[in-house]
Amino acid sequence: MMETQKKIHVGLLFGGNSSEHDVSKRSAHNIYDAMDKEKYDVDLFLLTKDGIVLDNAATQRIFAGEPEDQVVADEMPKLDLSDPLAPIKNLATATDIDIFYPVVHGNLGEDGTLQGLFKLLKKPFVGSGVLASAASFDKDITKQILTHNHIQNTKYVVVTPENRDQMTYAYLQEHVGDHLFIKPANQGSSVGIHKAETEQEYLDGLADAFKYDFKILVEESIDNPREVECSILGNENPKASKLGAIDVPKSDTFYDYNNKFVDASGVSFELPVELPADLTKRIQDMSLGAFKALGLKGMARVDFLVSEDGEPYLGEINTLPGFTNISLYPKLWEVSGIGYSDLIDQLIQLGFDEFKRQSAIHYDFVALDAE
Repeated sequence: MMETQKKIHVGLLFGGNSSEHDVSKRSAHNIYDAMDKEKYDVDLFLLTKDGIVLDNAATQRIFAGEPEDQVVADEMPKLDLSDPLAPIKNLATATDIDIFYPVVHGNLGEDGTLQGLFKLLKKPFVGSGVLASAASFDKDITKQILTHNHIQNTKYVVVTPENRDQMTYAYLQEHVGDHLFIKPANQGSSVGIHKAETEQEYLDGLADAFKYDFKILVEESIDNPREVECSILGNENPKASKLGAIDVPKSDTFYDYNNKFVDASGVSFELPVELPADLTKRIQDMSLGAFKALGLKGMARVDFLVSEDGEPYLGEINTLPGFTNISLYPKLWEVSGIGYSDLIDQLIQLGFDEFKRQSAIHYDFVALDAE
C-alpha cells in the first residue's frame, strides 16, 4: 500500500497593529483560499490591534464572517493579561507547526519582530530574516545601503527631534530641492507622508510625520514620475518579474493611503507595462541588486519612480507585500507565468530552504577535527 504523504502544517499569522491590519486580513484570506488543502494543513492566527494572538478556532470564526470585534471580546476573558506571555501563548496551541507564514504588513511583520520570534521558536518561516527585514523597513537604512551599492535613489536628509531646528525650509531647499516629500522612516501604506512646496506645507507635514516616528526623511520630489513596480522571488539566486505601472489620477498628489485603501476607483494598473527594453532591464537589475544588498530572502516588491526623461529611482522595498485581489506582487508574477497557488508553494519551499541553510551555521566554538 502506498504511504500517504504527510501534509505540511502551516501557521498563517496576520493582522497586526498597523494601518494595514484589514489589508493583512484580506491578504491572508486570499492565501488561505489559494493553498492546496491536499498539501497543507493550515492553522490561522490573528494578531489583534492590541497585540494579542488569537488561536485557530477564534480566527476561523473571523474568516467565517463573524465581526472581529465580537470575537476579540469573546476571547479576552480567557486570557490572563497579567501574564507577560499572554500576547503569544496561543501560538503554543499548535505545537506541530512545520512553517510559519507571516502576512503582517508594516509594523511587527516587516520590521524583524516576528522573524525574531520564529527564530526563537526554531521554526522555518516565509520571507526575510531579522536584519534584512529591519533594514528594509527603515527607509533611511535602506537608502544608505542602496547608495553604498550604487543603486540610484532620491536625495534626502534625515530630520530628528535633535536636529529639527537646524533643518529649516531654506536649508532643505538648498540641499534637497524646492519640492519635497516628507516620510516617517519606519511606516508603511503612505502613512504620515506629505508633499511640500512651501515652508508652511513643510512645517505642517513634518509635525504630522513626527506623530509616527522619531526619524523623518525629507526627500527630493521627482516631477511627474511614473510609478513602476517589480516583484522578486528567490533566495541566493532570485529572479525578477515583468514590470507593472500604477497610474494615479492627476487630481491626486501621489499614490497615498486614500487611493491605496479607501477609494482606488481612479487608480489603474498596466500589467505588464511596456517600457524601453534597456529601461526594463535596468529596473530589474536594480531590483535584484537591492534584494541581494539588503540580504533579503523569499520575496519582495520593489517600487520605483521613473522620471520624465527615463531615469529610475528606487523608492521603497516591501518585504511582505500584499496578496489581495489587486495586489501587485502576485499580479506581476501571474503575468510573468507563475500562478497564485504555485507562487505560494514556491514561497513556502524557499522558507524551508533558508531554514536548512541557516541550520548549518554553528553558534558555538567548533574544534577542528584532529588529523
